[in-house]
This record gives sequence, structure tokens and C-alpha cells, in this order.
Amino acid sequence: MKKLFLLAACAVMTLASCNQFKKAVNSTNDVKNDSLRAIIDARDNEINDMMGTLNQIQQGFSEINAAEDRVTLVKDGERADKATQIKENIQFIAQRMKENRELIAKLQQQLKDTGFRGSEMKRAIETLTAQLVKKDAELKKLRADLESKNIHIKELDETITGLNTDVSNLKTTNQNLSNEKQALQTEKENLESESNQKSETISTQERQLNTGWYIAGSKKELKSQGILEGGKVLQGNFNRGAFNKIDIRTNREINLNSRSAKILTSHPGSSYSLNKGADGNMILRINDPQTFWSTSKYLVIQVK
Repeated sequence: MKKLFLLAACAVMTLASCNQFKKAVNSTNDVKNDSLRAIIDARDNEINDMMGTLNQIQQGFSEINAAEDRVTLVKDGERADKATQIKENIQFIAQRMKENRELIAKLQQQLKDTGFRGSEMKRAIETLTAQLVKKDAELKKLRADLESKNIHIKELDETITGLNTDVSNLKTTNQNLSNEKQALQTEKENLESESNQKSETISTQERQLNTGWYIAGSKKELKSQGILEGGKVLQGNFNRGAFNKIDIRTNREINLNSRSAKILTSHPGSSYSLNKGADGNMILRINDPQTFWSTSKYLVIQVK
């Protein structure tokens, strides 16, 4: 009786330890997943500020385009003061380009501070880079057209020089964004893989803890498998492959296909009943699985 009590206590402690381990692992996974979601949510909120900066830059390009059109009209006209008019518009272009460069620098800093790696923002930066390249070509052509008419504007040279620097900086930023996006994706995949591995480990442990083995056979059959020797059960090197595998959480009834049955392994009598079914064959009903399997995960039944 004392031995039976000790076995039951050990089984209960093992189950409790497994449950605590499962809760700890699940808690760790929840914290990591919540942390990842918080990072993503924060970055999604910050996109509004960056989109505002992008809109200002696009507005600047629109005003620059309008000023270029005015320069073209004056350049091709016959006004005596065309040089003055062109200079005023070029100065406006230079100012707006300066403001755009500052806004681009602001956007780059926002991207750096927030660590934002969204694909839409990356495409927006690529579009902005393409616009700067196009504007560089247009202003160089404008300078050539003005020089062909002996009109040289110093501010135009300064604007083109600034554009070359902006294009180079934005290309570097795009590459950094691409690298950071890949790093975040790798980190996310690693977290998911780790979570899946831990979930699989828990599932495997649960299956092991909730797996029972039973065999129902005649005395002769049990002896032939080494399960019954000298009146003792499971004492020697018995054949484990002869046992049937069951889930102790769901399998609560075993039809023994025999009119006589006797349980040879030790299981608390209050946890089960052994009765005849409608066909006269014995049926083992496990009323309290946790108690029934607490002393042994092996069930040996001798039938005739």
C-alpha cells in the first residue's frame, strides 16, 4: 500500500511539473509575439508622419515644374528683360530644391529613427529617387538651352550639384532599407520557427504523458510474450510490441471480447468497473482516467 501511494504521488508531481512547463513556455511565446506585434503597430502609426513629408516633397516638385515652364516661356519669348525673369524663376527653383533636399533629409532621418521597413514606403522612396534623376536631366538640358542663348544662371549650377548629391544619398538609403527589411523578415521567421518548435515539443510531451498501453490475452498468450512470468506481471523482459496504444484522455471503454476477465496490473478499484455487455462479453469502463493510470501506464488483462 505504501509503494502504491508513492507511485501515485510521483505521477501527480510529474503531471504538475509538465503543466507548469507548458504554461511557462506558452507565456514566453505570448510575450515574444506581443512584442513583435507592438513593434509592427508602432511602425504602422509612424507612416502617417512620413507620408506627410512625402506629400510636401511632391508639392515641391509640382511647383518646380511650373517654374521650369515659366523659364521656357520667357526663354523663347522676345521680352527685353528675359534674363531678369529667368533668374527670378531659377532662384525660385533653387529655393524649392533646397527645401526639397531638406525634406528628403528629414524623411531619411525619420526612416532611420523609426526603422520602418514597409514595402510601400520603399516603393515611394524609389519613385522619389526616379523623380530626382529625371529632374537632374531636365535642369541640365535647361542649362544647355540657356547657354545656347548666352544666358548663364549661377543658381542653376548650384541646384544641379545638389541634385547629384541627393540622388546618391537616396540610393544608399534604399539599399539600407532593403537590407533592414530582410533582417526583420529573418527575425520574424526565426521567432515563428522557435515558437513552432516549442509547440511541437509540448505536443509531443502531452502525447507521451497521455498515452496508455493495454493487452488482453489468455494466460498462455501473456506468458508467451514474457508479460506474465511465475505469477508476476511485467517483471521481466516482456514484449512491448504486443500492447495496444491508446489515448488515456479519450479511451475510457475497452471491449474485451471475453466472458471472463481479470485485471493483473495495479489500478485503483474505485477508478474503473468491469461488467458484462449486452452480448455477454466483459467491458472495462474507466470512470476516472487520471486515477486509473496514475500507478501504471500499462494495463494487462487476462481473459479466457
